[in-house]
Amino acid sequence: MHIRNPVEWSVDQLRLAGHAVASRHARGLDAPAPAVRHIGVADIRDALARGFEDFAAFRTDVVFLCVVYPLAGLVLARLAFGYDMLPLLFPLASGFALIGPLAAVGLYEMSRRREQTGESSWADAFDVAHSPSLAAIVMLGLVLLAIFLLWLGAAMAIYDLTLGPEPPTSVGGFAHDVLTTARGWAMIAIGLGVGFLFALLAFSISVVSFPLLLDREVGVGTAVMTSMRAVVANPGPMALWGLVVAAALVLGSIPAFLGLIVVMPTLGHATWHLYRKIVVR
Repeated sequence: MHIRNPVEWSVDQLRLAGHAVASRHARGLDAPAPAVRHIGVADIRDALARGFEDFAAFRTDVVFLCVVYPLAGLVLARLAFGYDMLPLLFPLASGFALIGPLAAVGLYEMSRRREQTGESSWADAFDVAHSPSLAAIVMLGLVLLAIFLLWLGAAMAIYDLTLGPEPPTSVGGFAHDVLTTARGWAMIAIGLGVGFLFALLAFSISVVSFPLLLDREVGVGTAVMTSMRAVVANPGPMALWGLVVAAALVLGSIPAFLGLIVVMPTLGHATWHLYRKIVVR
């Protein structure tokens, strides 16, 4: 009997994932693209209210599941406090939201189960691993990860062109240069503009696509295009949703990231309900 080493095992898993994606994509090509609805501000409020209801219903189960988010945030912040990494502190914290839709897939599944059966638990989040859509979800998640890494590279390039290329000598000196010099304000302005473009791209391709992949037999391309059509059809409400998500993540991050224990699951569950309001069944 041949015992595979980790590299061989990984290659085999990637090959199987590729076959699964190809098979699912072929089936998805035969399925019509879902129609999207126009929504309003009231739908945003209702999605948030339903998301909080799901969070309250799961209680400590969801808190247990999502404690990883603030812990991960604290680890990222600690790593970034090495002076060489200090310019990446804000890009890391803000870019964490770019891969949030992938991290929230388990929460979508919990809300989906509760919608179907009236009850669910944190264990249902792990059923995503058995979903026929797993390969497609992983593929789309890798796309978000690539966007996240590109954002970090762009942020470092912006620092090098403005305040760099030498690393900061202290936290206080870095804060002084960023907030009180023309080069620092230039870095902020350029960084916010470029970061907005990355956030818009990630938001457009993921706000509906992950819930759709969990819910229906569609291909990755169909899911992404449906998500983008949802954004185009609802520019005002979707812009409001993006602002709500950004503001909630900022507020949740202020008390040592601990607020994310509530913010992340609430937004995750609310995203599922927003998907239900946008995509026609």
